[in-house]
Amino acid sequence: MPGSTHLTVEHLLRLPALQLRLIAGAAGVERTVAWAHVSELEDPTPWLLGSELIMTTGIGVPRDPQRQRAYLERLDDAGVAALAVSTKLHVPPLQAMFLDAAEARGFPVLEVPLPVPFIAIAQAVAAATYVDMAEGLSAQLQVFGALRWLTDEGLDVPGLFSRLETLSGYRLYLCTRERGPLLAGVPAPPADLAALIPTSTDAPPSVPGGYVLPIPAPGGPAGFLLAIKRPGVTAGGLAVVQHVATVAALQLTIVRHEQATIRREGAETLAELLRGVLDPATASRRLARAGFDPLAALRLIVLRGVAQAMEDEILLPRLSGRSVAHLLLRQEQQLLAVLPETTDPTDVLPGRDGVCVGVSRPFHAADRLAVPRREAMWAVARAEDAGGGVVEYGADAAGRWLAEDRESVQALVEAVLGTVRRYDEDHASALVASVRTWMERDRRVDEAAFALGVHPNTLTYRLRRFEALSGRSLSSTADLTEVWLAVRAAEHVSGV
Repeated sequence: MPGSTHLTVEHLLRLPALQLRLIAGAAGVERTVAWAHVSELEDPTPWLLGSELIMTTGIGVPRDPQRQRAYLERLDDAGVAALAVSTKLHVPPLQAMFLDAAEARGFPVLEVPLPVPFIAIAQAVAAATYVDMAEGLSAQLQVFGALRWLTDEGLDVPGLFSRLETLSGYRLYLCTRERGPLLAGVPAPPADLAALIPTSTDAPPSVPGGYVLPIPAPGGPAGFLLAIKRPGVTAGGLAVVQHVATVAALQLTIVRHEQATIRREGAETLAELLRGVLDPATASRRLARAGFDPLAALRLIVLRGVAQAMEDEILLPRLSGRSVAHLLLRQEQQLLAVLPETTDPTDVLPGRDGVCVGVSRPFHAADRLAVPRREAMWAVARAEDAGGGVVEYGADAAGRWLAEDRESVQALVEAVLGTVRRYDEDHASALVASVRTWMERDRRVDEAAFALGVHPNTLTYRLRRFEALSGRSLSSTADLTEVWLAVRAAEHVSGV
């Protein structure tokens, strides 16, 4: 057994002095053994790092078949290489359920003869893994120099983590607690590894094939580092992965500080754009400094129901992780954003219950934001009517036919609905709402009456009363079109 070869369970089985016998799990004898550890606990997994040979006299091995199988499954899930049980001491009878699980999982279960002390096995493992331990220590020392690389070589984030992967022996992934990208340039775990990301930051660090550690940040962990051993190289161990997590936390702090500065400047720029105090040249320069293409089309987006925590923990990491240029401004109970037209709002905006999103039509840096703001406000009002979701201005065909200036829209509402709306206010009636409901249901009286909770005859009376007050005939195509546009315009104005 050469010192440079990774120690496996099969190597231990071949050592005559240890006299080990394989009881079950023959398919897993090629598993790597990094250390030998004695444990008499029924659940030692919180203290394990992975690739251990667990040795036991049987005190912690349950007698119940189901608990015995669960004991084995816990060890296997924690990345344990094999279980070695001492004969003729405290080991209960190994149940068929236990042995079947070992065979199914390829988890080696070994029998240790009573004359062979556990210390002999531990010494054999330590001697065989000496070279690997030395290589791991060398990797630790090199990885610990990561902070010096940042200053001496000016590495960017992708270059830094590429260097860390080479020296640590791990494939490195970073993700938010939602499993999205955490640092631009460092991949999030692919689909086949995403299940290794825990739901709690208190989870044990060991996972099959490597480690997963939380990334510390002010206010609580910002996400996770997943380190998976690269085949054919010596991995540095938990200490190296912990240092990589520290480097990731430092980089995240630097990035967040830069983002906070950009965010503050972006909020000031968006506020000035909304007030219309920036000339086109200045607006283009400001947008370019925020990362926008000055010639590309933009969209104004209004979000309601996005708490500050959701903005910090979901929206901003998504935008940053996807390298999406953005301006954000919180106004009262809503959040305003400017994003590139090419960005799909549903991809980066919080898809949570109660979150309402209104999206304007595309505009350019030289354009005033009065119209896009009105469009986005109208769209978010429609999203609220629907109970949440994303609404883009123009998705409603009627909206495309309305004038773009507020005064013209208000004039249309007053000309067609003014008298009826005042009548509704004075008499606590619902003529406009009744007509809207009737038109929304394609002028089917029974369906509209049911939706309104009134008798069909009552609705028919309201329609006639509306005609009398408005001077429009609902049987005339021209008048009906004007009424429909006026009803939609009234909703438009109320959303601004």
